[in-house]
Amino acid sequence: MAEKLKLKYGRTLLIGFGFMASMISWTIYNAYVPLILKENETISNLAISGTVIGIIMVIDNIFGVVFQPLFGRLSDTMHTRFGKRTPFLIVGIPVAALLFIFIPRMSQIWFLMPCVILFTFTMSTWRAPVVALMPDLTPPQLRSEANAVINLMGAVGTVLGTVAGKIISGVFHIAENDNAATRNAVFIFGSVIMLICLMIVVFIVKEPDNRLSKIKARLLENEEQIKASKKAEKKKFKEMRLGGPERKSLIFMLVALFFNSNATDSINTYFTTFATTELQMSEKDAPLYITIFAFATVVAAFPAGYLGKRLGRKKTIMIGLGGIVALFLLYFITQSMFMLYVAIVCGGALIALVTINTLPLVLELGGTDRVGTFTGYYYTATFSASIVGPVLCGALFDITDNYWSLFVYCSVCFALALACISQVHHGEAQTISDEMIKEIKMAED
Repeated sequence: MAEKLKLKYGRTLLIGFGFMASMISWTIYNAYVPLILKENETISNLAISGTVIGIIMVIDNIFGVVFQPLFGRLSDTMHTRFGKRTPFLIVGIPVAALLFIFIPRMSQIWFLMPCVILFTFTMSTWRAPVVALMPDLTPPQLRSEANAVINLMGAVGTVLGTVAGKIISGVFHIAENDNAATRNAVFIFGSVIMLICLMIVVFIVKEPDNRLSKIKARLLENEEQIKASKKAEKKKFKEMRLGGPERKSLIFMLVALFFNSNATDSINTYFTTFATTELQMSEKDAPLYITIFAFATVVAAFPAGYLGKRLGRKKTIMIGLGGIVALFLLYFITQSMFMLYVAIVCGGALIALVTINTLPLVLELGGTDRVGTFTGYYYTATFSASIVGPVLCGALFDITDNYWSLFVYCSVCFALALACISQVHHGEAQTISDEMIKEIKMAED
């Protein structure tokens, strides 16, 4: 009888601290930076301030499209005693944490913008490597389950980011209307959590030393043999191309990711502004609704991974997308607080069905030898969308002079993602032989 693979939940949870570091910083960034920009005198005096804010808010996504595939590929070929991915975290996270502290302290646009640009670039240098850690250390059949654990840790980061204002103001007794002091403390809080997550990944997870290929290279008799070996390796890598049907599925998958991320990033960017402007919520209370959304995602993460295995990743993703379209349209039509709670709670659960299963589906198309590269493709699609979404939403806000158009725009994007995912016919988990199972277990031990 074939032996079943079992996910090492403790180890996967620790790997997830890397993703948690990313999520807490982006949650705080998306919640507070639009408000910081909106209050900036230079920007607020512009007639198209909404569009300008949208353009600034997609700088991180532009860098993601340009640099994340590059650093994903670089990490595929990295050989150090810390492994392939960890070196990018060791350099990137501390630099990003330091820049993060300065963002709310820059009142002049000439100082604020360089800080934002440097921070978003630094984040793009380690995002693909940190995501690739899980597939590196997890067999293909278990990646949906493992991705649920990773997303659980990401949701913890999201929750910490959204409640940071309440935590900080309560602990340090900051006045309710002292937004500047709260923001300064919240960004410091985020930086500290990022550094703690880094230490956990580096000192507890301990990515395996992968310098073996270099040691083998040194044993070659002369420099010509080394060059010939490297050339053969590159040729083999280029020959690992997808066939026609698989390539078609990959294209539709990436387009679906484009539309899905277009919607989700627009919500993440503008929900706080929507809530404070249209619903008259306070700056500290508005992010708490994202906490409810994140909590629903956490609760649904493991069922989403299970459904991905039982129903198939494609069907599970389609259920999530169809449900979120219906909920967003209902909220827009009714504009009731009750439907807002329904959309947040149920929407968070439905989004989990999508996010838990999309990355494993893409990685399965690429295979184990191209994890970093296909992680880069994944984020090229999502960050390309994130460039378009906030800018178009900002322009819609300028045209309509209200933020309700956000939910129409997102519903259309989710519907287009649903149409594209229906054309994906590859990427489900594949069975592996008993011999391969034994090899994986030996490698893990």
